Amino acid sequence: MTDLLSILAAAGVPSSAEAGGFSEIMYRYGINVPHIVMQVISFTILATVLWKFAFKPVFATMEEREAKIDSGLKYAEEMKVKLAEAEVEKKKIIAEASTEANQIVTEARASAEARIAKAAQQAIKTAEDITTKAEQQIELDRKQMLAEARSEIARLVVSTAGKVLATELSAEDKARFAERANADLVASEN
Repeated sequence: MTDLLSILAAAGVPSSAEAGGFSEIMYRYGINVPHIVMQVISFTILATVLWKFAFKPVFATMEEREAKIDSGLKYAEEMKVKLAEAEVEKKKIIAEASTEANQIVTEARASAEARIAKAAQQAIKTAEDITTKAEQQIELDRKQMLAEARSEIARLVVSTAGKVLATELSAEDKARFAERANADLVASEN
């Protein structure tokens, strides 16, 4: 800056050969060198102050905002990627859950069919057991009836034989006739 002042000062002091011509031109056009020097110094000071206190903070703020915007755009891009990944993961989880649900349904059906088959077999076995017990009971009842019928028939035979013979039979004769009647009935059954 001092170089500029020395140059301007040197320019403002005309040499003796040019003294008349240069100052006359400067006077004719209204150029006043000290005013120009002061205006240059004032402009330099003003530009320095504006740069330091106005433009520099404004540029710093603009750079900061630009950095924030870039950061926000990068974040938005990252979120788009993460959203796409989350969507893929969601579809994967849904597919796995669907597969698992189908497997559970299949297992439940198989289990139900097995239980139904087991219950049917158990019902058939129970029915067979009931049928077997009923047949055994019928056989017991038939044998009991036959035994009762034999004894009734033996009593009737003895009674009839006693009436036919018109005599009183002794206890031995009654027992002998009853035994013979029972033997004949058993033989006729087989």
